[in-house]
Amino acid sequence: MKRTAAAQWKGSLREGSGVLSSGSGALKGVAYGFKDRFEEGPNTNPEELIAAAHAGCFSMALSGTLVGAGLTAQSIRTEATATFEKVADGWSVTGIHLDAVAHVPGADAATFAAAAEKAKLTCPISRLLSSIPITLSARLES
Repeated sequence: MKRTAAAQWKGSLREGSGVLSSGSGALKGVAYGFKDRFEEGPNTNPEELIAAAHAGCFSMALSGTLVGAGLTAQSIRTEATATFEKVADGWSVTGIHLDAVAHVPGADAATFAAAAEKAKLTCPISRLLSSIPITLSARLES
């Protein structure tokens, strides 16, 4: 299975602009630019998309891990924060924090914590990002 996405950039780094599209069509001509990435622009940027991918991947992995423990989540909400900063040799994503809140009837805190940790380690995007620190806060909602 392969997934595709494309980026088109026109112009210089600071004054140029680009658009992102995905093979599925979910992203179609989504704008991004210098201000969006290095300042506080209104459009998306690659790091935000990585955070979105990680949040989605983790939520699905946690759901699957809970099913393996005989539990079904009514809801899982994960916010991923990618830290993007200048380091000695340029800009880099230096870490990701996952903050998950789930409503899982019948789950106890220990089972949920173990499932969340397992999901953090096994979700494909976590594996992709294994060269950086990934931290997790996960809590059950009643």
